[in-house]
Amino acid sequence: MRTNLFIKVLVEHDSKEQPEKLGAELCRQLEKNYVVRDAELSTYATVED
Repeated sequence: MRTNLFIKVLVEHDSKEQPEKLGAELCRQLEKNYVVRDAELSTYATVED
């Protein structure tokens, strides 16, 4: 059985860090540590304080 999970993650980061790279690292960690078959960053939105 396969299930698509859609998860919203709010990350605080330095303005120098690119959201795409943060998302890619999160996906890599999911695939490595949680037997995730595939993970991808589909979109991101910057939140102003």
